[in-house]
Amino acid sequence: MTETQNIQQNKIDIKSLNYEELEQCVLKMGQKPFRAKQLYQWMHQNLVTSFDEMTNLSKEFRAGLEQEYTLHGARIIQRQVSSDGTNKFLMELSDGNHVESVLMKYHHGNSVCISTQVGCRMGCRFCASTVGGLIRSLTPSEMLDQIYEIQRTVGERVSNIILMGIGEPLDNYENVVKFIRMISDEHGLHISQRNITISTCGLVEQIRRLADEKLTITLAISLHAPNDALRKEMMPVANKYTISEILDACRYYIEKTNRRITFEYSMVEGKNDGLSQAEELSGLLKGMNCHVNLIPLNPVEGRMGQRSMRSKIEEFKLLLERNEINVTIRREMGRDIDAACGQLRNKNKGGKLHESICQD
Repeated sequence: MTETQNIQQNKIDIKSLNYEELEQCVLKMGQKPFRAKQLYQWMHQNLVTSFDEMTNLSKEFRAGLEQEYTLHGARIIQRQVSSDGTNKFLMELSDGNHVESVLMKYHHGNSVCISTQVGCRMGCRFCASTVGGLIRSLTPSEMLDQIYEIQRTVGERVSNIILMGIGEPLDNYENVVKFIRMISDEHGLHISQRNITISTCGLVEQIRRLADEKLTITLAISLHAPNDALRKEMMPVANKYTISEILDACRYYIEKTNRRITFEYSMVEGKNDGLSQAEELSGLLKGMNCHVNLIPLNPVEGRMGQRSMRSKIEEFKLLLERNEINVTIRREMGRDIDAACGQLRNKNKGGKLHESICQD
């Protein structure tokens, strides 16, 4: 490690400080409290990448910030653009690790799906994110910068955020909750918490903990099976938490937040897409304030199986609707690029990275 890297490691990650923490740091530097507001706005509204850009701060103050703090998070090193307008970004962190983010453009606004960890230790067989295991969790600034870099690149505001990229968000609990509070802070981008979704494979204790945070986000549960035996084949986490335990935690979450829960269900040919499984799923969820999102399986080579035929997905959906379960089929976006979580990162491991625009 070089001397410069050692110095950087000893500095504080200023972009990961919330507004109250930043105020305390500014006061310790002998500055007036209003400087914290200016500093926060430069980082989280104007999205600057250096202290030199903060032109309404004195040179002395900027020099002091440069000496004590770092202002880095993630930078885009590869971009793929789908024929449907979906953008897939590979981002490099300050330590050289890579994560992925996806921009999806809808009529109601721009949605960004971000990563919360480098790799993942959950081991779900249908997901490319878990190939290679977990390397480390992301800091709040590294999650924020995925959004900031995309806004800077496309010149458009992000209105919806989905924590469904690489990693298990609730396995990085403290940093994820801090990120949510910061991205929704009125001093920053002020994105409504109602427009933020966390997807989890079902960490029961953390679901209950999240219910007590007084957030107004949407919780999505990666369920993918209507019984424990089948779920264990698809998701190792099912060996620790039963579906019954997860659903109890979900009911607690609904009771505490009054927010509807989404259940994600990847459709795998001959595995979990039969009408008997649709009936079983209906029985589990009947009467719950929830929504089922049926997901055509993304291909992950050698991992799980083939996606269900469209006709079988439609039949599955119809049976759920007959049992009064709210259900949709996820709209597929970015199929002509590496849009599934972890695909682009895995493809570029050990290779030279470059920008590639893929359009049909």
